Amino acid sequence: MEVAQMLAGHSILVYLFLAFLVGGMIIPFVTAKNPQGFRKGSFIYTMIFQAIATMVAFSGLVAVFTGDLGWATTTIIMVAVWAVMMYIEIKKYKAIKLANLKNENTHKVLKSAFIKISIIQVLLVSIMIVIMILKA
Repeated sequence: MEVAQMLAGHSILVYLFLAFLVGGMIIPFVTAKNPQGFRKGSFIYTMIFQAIATMVAFSGLVAVFTGDLGWATTTIIMVAVWAVMMYIEIKKYKAIKLANLKNENTHKVLKSAFIKISIIQVLLVSIMIVIMILKA
């Protein structure tokens, strides 16, 4: 497999990940009246998030090592962004899992945090896409 094909596969996964992040923002709205549904939706979202993010990272690292691309500044930034996003996602899910969602105020705060974190994650991925487009 050529490096160009590996990078194309990586790009497709990144765009899929971005679409997933944008689509995931509907979870708080769909489960607005159902705290347990919100908790379950968040769990499923987090598992899929981690799966796609890991595929993105793995495909990128395979391309770096197989293609002898080296560790450019942008590659290091991508790895750091991936680590930060995974950390934030795990913390977000843990907060939702442990919270008393029967308390309406807690439920509202966590829904708001879910949306804000999702927006930040979309911005991080979008910024990395723009940086890589400009680099090319």
